[in-house]
Amino acid sequence: MNPAAPPLKNRKETLVLIISVFIAGLCSIVYELLIGTASSYFLGDSVRQFSLTIGLYMAAMGIGSYASRLIRKHLLSSFIGVEILLGFLGGISIPILYVCYAYTSSYTFFMVILILLIGILIGLEIPLLTRLMERYYSLKINISNVLSVDYLGALIATLLFPFVFLPLMGTFRSSLFFGLINMGIGYLNLWCFREELKISHRKFYYLLSTGICLFLGLMLFFSQFMLKQWNSSLYQDRVIFTRQSPYQEIVLTKYKADIRMFINGNLQFSSIDEYRYHEVLVHIPFSTALRRDRVLLLGGGDGLAVREMLKYTDLGEIDLVDLDPEIIRIASENPHLKALNRNSLKNRKVKIINTDAFRFLEESARRYDIIIADLPDPNNSSLARLYSREFYRLIRRHLSKGGVFLSQATSPYFAPQAFWCIRRSMAAAGLRTLPCHVYVPSFGDWGFVLGSEFSMEKEDIRISVPTGYLTEDILPGLFVFPPDMREENPEISTLDQPNILEYYRQGWKYWN
Repeated sequence: MNPAAPPLKNRKETLVLIISVFIAGLCSIVYELLIGTASSYFLGDSVRQFSLTIGLYMAAMGIGSYASRLIRKHLLSSFIGVEILLGFLGGISIPILYVCYAYTSSYTFFMVILILLIGILIGLEIPLLTRLMERYYSLKINISNVLSVDYLGALIATLLFPFVFLPLMGTFRSSLFFGLINMGIGYLNLWCFREELKISHRKFYYLLSTGICLFLGLMLFFSQFMLKQWNSSLYQDRVIFTRQSPYQEIVLTKYKADIRMFINGNLQFSSIDEYRYHEVLVHIPFSTALRRDRVLLLGGGDGLAVREMLKYTDLGEIDLVDLDPEIIRIASENPHLKALNRNSLKNRKVKIINTDAFRFLEESARRYDIIIADLPDPNNSSLARLYSREFYRLIRRHLSKGGVFLSQATSPYFAPQAFWCIRRSMAAAGLRTLPCHVYVPSFGDWGFVLGSEFSMEKEDIRISVPTGYLTEDILPGLFVFPPDMREENPEISTLDQPNILEYYRQGWKYWN
């Protein structure tokens, strides 16, 4: 019968095994989070990517746990081998996915293979560790120790990943770093239980683990160079700036006079023609509203919309709500962006609030004469709620009498159902709507929807500030939609049924 607690001479071995359980739990969750996050960046729709990742992981872990019964001897040697292999696969998983995304069209296939392989190895870990610890603890204490320490490691991983590792290291470096951590478990067990291993096994594992550690270490050391090469292959122009925030990857590229910003690989603007987009975004609602005393800008942390707003001498104050403070910091400090936005974010009329747009509207009691939503496209569930009927009801509640709201509404040509879904959802919230669109060479035909509680007439819009594109002669054409962008009759989008997400995905899948 096993004793309830190990004798003193075995305390070192039990401590090493408990540390191994803790690190195993931590690394297993991190690999899952890394693959889910990278896939969300590359493919969009975070709910779908994380659901797929978690489901495949759990199934693969079940296969690994079941397969562990086939290992009947050499448990320690098998466990060390699993850790070495897991450290290698986990460490290179994200670099492999980066390469697959940039150079192949088979990203999903390789993602699934990596998830299954890593999941099977993780499934082997805990059963092997549990059986190894049987020599020190009774069954009841053994199972409770293993599971509680494993779950503790998983908890710490979920806390550290979004707040520490992702913003500081990004997915690429984090993958390599945790691969080395996993290799550390193998080394620790090799050192602690060296007398129990066959000499041939011990030598082989020392050579193998040393080689893999050197490989992962070199990749980590040269990761900055490798990421630059990857970015150069992914983006057509020279990458001049890249930063990973807790929310997204931000990249600036430059070709001659053209500065472009990308977020998670998606183009946000090109300096050559962004004024077309931002002039329509700002000057149409500014020319429609009765007053311009208080303005709310949701998104727009690059400062380009604010630049257009500051052309109005009767402008009162601007509340700019953007989730990511890193965007604000870059737009305020990067010389290329400062020149492009004319240092607009430093203007005394601008108040910056870093929070979620939905949350801000729920918690704020202020009313605004003009509200503009310059938000990212609804390509995931989190963003889809910012195009829902409930969101537009909040918008309506914050409009002052005679106030006007305008939202960017993706492309009525590339994703017509998504565009008209936005209009119908705004109307379902009680807003009178007026859709328009503009051709932006970098994006193609782009849509906007104007909304208010009063009837708006496009003939009443007057442009009273200097512009590079938008004139009163051009205005009437912005409200005309040709037959291939005719109004459709999609379902509205709500928090419970975010139809906009599927409409957007179906529309853009042929063009991305």
